[in-house]
Amino acid sequence: MEDDLDRIMTVMQAAFDPAYGEAWTRRQVEDALLLGRCHYCVAQSGSEAAGFYLSRHGYEEEELLLIAVHPRFRGRGFGQQLLDDLAQQAALRGARRLLLEMRRNNPAEALYRRNGFVPIGERLNYYRTPSGDRLDAITFARGL
Repeated sequence: MEDDLDRIMTVMQAAFDPAYGEAWTRRQVEDALLLGRCHYCVAQSGSEAAGFYLSRHGYEEEELLLIAVHPRFRGRGFGQQLLDDLAQQAALRGARRLLLEMRRNNPAEALYRRNGFVPIGERLNYYRTPSGDRLDAITFARGL
């Protein structure tokens, strides 16, 4: 897992815009994985990590906590590959639906909608950026 954690953090640092404060710290990722209900996948391109996801399983649901593709590998299908793996693995764990939450105007929304995710709720002013701005969160769900 240690090598995978290094790969996850490499993608995390490159993929998330610091203006939004969405990247997790190494400790946050480690703690999530130690809980036992969290799962991850790292997509590789040769010897390099192209992307990853981190999810949490609950009774008949799997929540996508983080998904990222390194900017060098965007537009090559890695995001789709990761979502496909998430759906397959979550179903094997007994999930009947996938959930995710994202900030409004996240460019990944198009990928989520293409994969059958639909908005089911929103939280106004939920996220706070490092600069203090407040952003709405949208919750999406998709059946399996």
